[in-house]
Amino acid sequence: MILDASDFLTALPELFLLGMACLVLLIDLFLTEHSRAVTYLLSQVALVGAAVLTLGMMESQAGMAFNGMFIRDGMSDLLKAFAYLSVFVVFLYARPYLRDRGLLKGEFYLLGLFATLGMMVLISAASLLTVYLGLELLSLSLYAMVAMNRQSPMASEAAMKYFVLGAMASGMLLYGMSMIYGATGELELAAINAAIGAGQAEGLILTFGLVFLVVGVAFKLGAVPFHMWIPDVYHGAPTPMTVFIATAPKLAAFAMAIRLMVDGLGELHAEWQGMFAILAVLSMGVGNLLAIAQSNIKRMLAYSAIAHVGFILLGVLTATESGYAAAMFYTIAYSLMTLAGFGMVILLSRAGLEAERLEDFKGLNERSPWFAGIMLIVMFSMAGVPPFLGFWAKVGVIQEVVAAGMVELAVAAVVFSIIGAFYYLRVVKFLYFDKPEDTGPLVADADLRAVLSVNGLAILGLGLFPGALMSACIAAFGLPGA
Repeated sequence: MILDASDFLTALPELFLLGMACLVLLIDLFLTEHSRAVTYLLSQVALVGAAVLTLGMMESQAGMAFNGMFIRDGMSDLLKAFAYLSVFVVFLYARPYLRDRGLLKGEFYLLGLFATLGMMVLISAASLLTVYLGLELLSLSLYAMVAMNRQSPMASEAAMKYFVLGAMASGMLLYGMSMIYGATGELELAAINAAIGAGQAEGLILTFGLVFLVVGVAFKLGAVPFHMWIPDVYHGAPTPMTVFIATAPKLAAFAMAIRLMVDGLGELHAEWQGMFAILAVLSMGVGNLLAIAQSNIKRMLAYSAIAHVGFILLGVLTATESGYAAAMFYTIAYSLMTLAGFGMVILLSRAGLEAERLEDFKGLNERSPWFAGIMLIVMFSMAGVPPFLGFWAKVGVIQEVVAAGMVELAVAAVVFSIIGAFYYLRVVKFLYFDKPEDTGPLVADADLRAVLSVNGLAILGLGLFPGALMSACIAAFGLPGA
């Protein structure tokens, strides 16, 4: 492999984040519990620095690096920018929660930085090897993060389930990759697609490889029937770890789906389109129906996440650039909404009380009208009520599905959205129409209150003016009119 300076410049944000993660690791060894803020600040500086480098490269020409294994394009730049934003906000939300419970360790931030690096590699993967490298770096960091609270049997159980099921899914994905390589003789995704288009691939082996790749993508996204880990991990892990898993990795999983299914197996879209349609309908149905039965808001949001994944898959299965842009818009919108939703859980929690029950949100309007309004925005947006961000995300995907001639899938999406509105509106009912069980004032750090407020208002603002974000998603796929 012959490398030159341009390869390292293309991957400069990744190299910077890797260097900062190693620096934070070394510095954290010499810190005490009382000086852990240094690790937090350095971690945030690492994310800001990587974001500056990525944004600074947006105007430059897209390119490949490391002999076709790494790609920087419009999609990777935009997804990385929102991944940095999500992790930055998670770190900020997590700090008071971890501090109050004696869990404020350097490991949380280090694992978060290495998981972010894995996301960046996965988002820019242009080869089967790079896809697997990024996925494993991300997954191993998440397994360890879930198990960080060693005193919690629930967290240990959740980490074990996540690890075992994740290992099985990784094995299936790797097996599928080996079949694709065996059928085409190529590792680069573009070369694989070209070989398939030229009819140079063995059909039966290729089909088996495709099935195993779809399984791997479905597990990472959390689509039914590969969703078993999501409710247990969301519920069992400490809330900061839950919000980390629920946000930025979804952006990376979406990128993995596009890289593998579109860049690598685009010529087989007729084959994987049907599989994605089944996964999408099952995810929307099972996710929305089971969410209704939940009394724990973390489990409710877990099943809600499964339903939202169904919408993301709908955008991808259209096999059009505008459909991919709509799916990306939906993924980004979901990440922002989930940040605010779990941020509210952290806000209401305190040492000795985990605000995980739906009843914990009763009468929040009497305790804090402002944050009741923020939760109202989040719930209405997730339900797809106009004019909030989630409404435009759903409309964009449904429009693309109809344009692709799949009216039945669009009707299913609308029906399941109406069903899903019930459990979101139930939370709103608790906020405004029930008497609070806890009448004490909300106690939270000023920075948590401020960022959570901005997070909620951003959902409203982007809903009122969705054009800029949609234009960015459209431009990421090189479409005109951005």
